[in-house]
Amino acid sequence: MPRMLDVSDDVRAEIGNEEADRLLAGENAPGSYDCTSCRTPGDSEQERTSTVLFIGDETAVLAFAHATCLPSQVVQVTEEQLQGAVRSINPDGGVPAQAAPEQAVLGVTSGLVLISGELHPALVVEPTGPIVRPGSTDIGDDFLPLLIEQGFMPVTELSSVPPVLHGWSVLLAAGQLHAVLQPGTGGGSPVAWWQAHQALQVAESWRAAANKHQQVLLFAAPVGSIGRQPREDLLRDALDKAAANGKLVASAMPLAGT
Repeated sequence: MPRMLDVSDDVRAEIGNEEADRLLAGENAPGSYDCTSCRTPGDSEQERTSTVLFIGDETAVLAFAHATCLPSQVVQVTEEQLQGAVRSINPDGGVPAQAAPEQAVLGVTSGLVLISGELHPALVVEPTGPIVRPGSTDIGDDFLPLLIEQGFMPVTELSSVPPVLHGWSVLLAAGQLHAVLQPGTGGGSPVAWWQAHQALQVAESWRAAANKHQQVLLFAAPVGSIGRQPREDLLRDALDKAAANGKLVASAMPLAGT
């Protein structure tokens, strides 16, 4: 049965037309899979599924994601990020492995969050795996401590708007989300902390709220804290739970662009 697969031109260029056509015909594609972004199960026979090609220095690994989580794309990673992250998708299928970089493929979800009776545009960031401090050999997750060191504030409940994180901004252009920018080293130009491989469309209501407030709230949580939530009320419930469990940090960022 043909799969509901999206294969971008970039992915097709890397894997070749023959392999892309086999995937689209369902010959080499898995039925069920674990989304490389949100880690929850997906089914390429039942829902739109993106092919995501991770390319290391010597290795390329094809992974799958819910189309609502990630567009089909090519992601450049280091060889070290691929090693140890490769695991079986489907022992009976033709695709041998799936990869999620150990460091950061940051899943980003947009939504409106109600605080003090007013809707605010928000981005929720959750990595695909534990984030380890550079150079550390510990097995743990330093994602939140690293962000707190950057100026993010721990959130125990979503009762007030977090303070502005100066030097950071959210880049929106023509109604699409392009990047989250952080200060450059030594006072240089801002650099991308997170950048969309393909600009993400945001809802008109989200864009209107962003233009009204001229800032975006960014919430971040460790892997497994939020998950893929199909509705904003469920996203809010997940945020409240993460905050109550001490697994949420936040900041407000000025809006760059329109």
